Amino acid sequence: MDSDIAIVPMGLGHLREVLDLGDEVFDTEVKPYTSWSLTSVAEHLDTSDRSCWVALDSDRVVGFVLGSMEFELREDWGYLEWIAVAPDMQGHGIAGRLVEICCATLFERGARRIVTDVEVGNTPSATMMTRHGFSDAATVTLFVRPNPDEAERPAEEVAPGLSVATKRTFARTGRLRP
Repeated sequence: MDSDIAIVPMGLGHLREVLDLGDEVFDTEVKPYTSWSLTSVAEHLDTSDRSCWVALDSDRVVGFVLGSMEFELREDWGYLEWIAVAPDMQGHGIAGRLVEICCATLFERGARRIVTDVEVGNTPSATMMTRHGFSDAATVTLFVRPNPDEAERPAEEVAPGLSVATKRTFARTGRLRP
């Protein structure tokens, strides 16, 4: 663990670096119902029950976690939605420190459970979450059925990406429409 890394509440001054780091590490094509955007970060900063933290190496944001007390329709469950550590800083215990402070804050705010999701092939993240008290509780597989009448068209024309608003709605509610 690198003790020179400070974990502090995320503020507006960290926004640009958080967005850039998210762009660097997140592949939203793997989970097409999520979107990494200014809106997804701003929604966290614009709620009073947030648990948003950054890891700083001097003045450089090298990691962050975004959590809130907004999971589905459960008012008593927290949601650790986004976590990232700069590739050159991974393996120093930063992600674990971010998970712990995020969870502690959400539990202080009344969470009875905290939910997070990890892409099925992301073994390092799944291992880290397990090490920090999370357990594999449910598995959901996203099934996609193409229109057979459009099979001759290129994949990007047949199944264009969901709009940012639709992805955000689905991520927050589990439904494509509010």
